Amino acid sequence: MQTSPSLSTKKQKKNLFTRFLDSVEWLGNLLPHPITLFAIFCVAIVVASGIAGYFELSVVDPRPEGASGRAADGMIHVVSLMSAEGLQRIVQSVVTNFTGFAPLGTVLVAMLGVAVAEHSGLLSAGMRKMVMGASPRLVTFTIVFAGIISNTASELGYVVLIPLAAMIFHSLGRHPLAGLAAAFAGVSGGYSANLLLGTVDPLLSGITETAAQMLDPNYLVGPEVNWYFMAFSTFFVSAAGTFVTEKIVEPKLGQYNTDEASEDVSQDKATAVTPLETRGLKMAGLAALAVSAVLAITIVPEWGILRHPETGAVAGSPFLRGIVAFIFVFFAIPGYVYGRVVGTMRTDRDVIDAMSKSMSSMGMYIVLVFFAAQFVAFFGWTNFGQIIAVGGASFLEAMGITGPALFFGFIIMCGIINLSLGSASAQWAITAPVFVPMLMLVGYAPETIQAAYRIGDSVTNLITPMMSYFGLIMAVGSRYVKRLGIGTLIATMLPYTICFLVGWSLLFYVWVFIFNIPVGPGAATYYNFGS
Repeated sequence: MQTSPSLSTKKQKKNLFTRFLDSVEWLGNLLPHPITLFAIFCVAIVVASGIAGYFELSVVDPRPEGASGRAADGMIHVVSLMSAEGLQRIVQSVVTNFTGFAPLGTVLVAMLGVAVAEHSGLLSAGMRKMVMGASPRLVTFTIVFAGIISNTASELGYVVLIPLAAMIFHSLGRHPLAGLAAAFAGVSGGYSANLLLGTVDPLLSGITETAAQMLDPNYLVGPEVNWYFMAFSTFFVSAAGTFVTEKIVEPKLGQYNTDEASEDVSQDKATAVTPLETRGLKMAGLAALAVSAVLAITIVPEWGILRHPETGAVAGSPFLRGIVAFIFVFFAIPGYVYGRVVGTMRTDRDVIDAMSKSMSSMGMYIVLVFFAAQFVAFFGWTNFGQIIAVGGASFLEAMGITGPALFFGFIIMCGIINLSLGSASAQWAITAPVFVPMLMLVGYAPETIQAAYRIGDSVTNLITPMMSYFGLIMAVGSRYVKRLGIGTLIATMLPYTICFLVGWSLLFYVWVFIFNIPVGPGAATYYNFGS
């Protein structure tokens, strides 16, 4: 009789959690594909602008008189696109909206270089060498760390590292789901952190720059603006992921029983790095050092040709403005050297084929960008972003919510939105035009706002079924636990989300507002609206 309430309570708690997960999945399934969503938003913006224009919606422009973009009457008016002029502008600008969308070219250029390193086998071999060469005491930390680093190369972490981590844990007598969880935490929960600049940096900075220019037409946001904070975050997320894996997740999973597997995993072994691959890695490392040395000559000395031509500083220099070109070179040259050594790239045709395959895999992204670019352009033309930003900033000031603590709410909100809209670019393209100008009006720089967004966008990747690779994670996990369900996987990952959300948000607050460290090279923390 004494056990009944306990069993009832456990059952009730499980049912409540399951219902919550079902609700998230249901809400996510209600949303159309992000491409369709942007198309719907485009139509909605046109219609809404017509209605708002009819009622002559406007707000007082807070910018000082004579500021660029400020109307003579000192007001910000809604511009209707449901007019002859609006239709003409839409028709004439469809192509330039697409080709001029800031993240498009930068992401594609960076991906060309990453493609060479990925298709040559360099990134896969490097990841296997890092993880399989780690001491047993450091294997968890190394797996989480490798997961974060893998984000420089699109889906490599999901496809290679997560199955590899499960195998390694199993071979060490540890629960394979714990290895899967540790890798998943690094790859997806630490998505925005990295020691290197990757494709996500120019992707987000381009959207941030477009949003910031709605308020300040001359504002520039480079791909490197969050590098300091995100590089440090790599070690924080690695340590936090290791703690959660070894102190919470692994004890909860208990001892693994191979009877739970859906197939024979007794011969489960990870592929070791061959001597030829090891030689290739060494030569690629030397190539990377040579590239780094050449770049250092152009930027480290005071006479460096890639320093700012007028001030001689690194901030605002051609080096930082052209950082995407260096991402391309840094991946392409070592990737090609590795390919030559191991035989995966013998001629220029192999390099071209690698780049071509990478571009073919970007088809969905290019289609998404087409519709996202139209939405961002329409939203900017109507002045909706500025009006909402001014109204939202006024509301925050009236409520007294203008201090740094507001970023905790902003991060949580981004994390909640991410549960249903898992694409980082899609989510930021929708939310940046509102929140970047709004928080700029309150006094915070776009670089700082973007860094906060990246935390919220990362931490809930682990617990949303709408994440694009969630099905793949389920498939890998089901190999070891045949009855693995969505609820079980999300319950396993939830401690990571909570730890990352709380810890990473506190780290952001201390980094930015206690120690006053910039989030990246030349990045401002505050924005002086009148300057």
